[in-house]
Amino acid sequence: MANEQDENDFIPQLKKMLSNIQFGSITLVVQDGKVIQLEKNEKLRIK
Repeated sequence: MANEQDENDFIPQLKKMLSNIQFGSITLVVQDGKVIQLEKNEKLRIK
């Protein structure tokens, strides 16, 4: 059974994604109760 450290390995990547996105969305893909994938969909706003 994975420990809490293994289950939270995605958090640094998520924080990096959040710090680099201005407009858009970040999706966490979950399988069997665990995050298996992060997806970033970024929008470019032209004024």
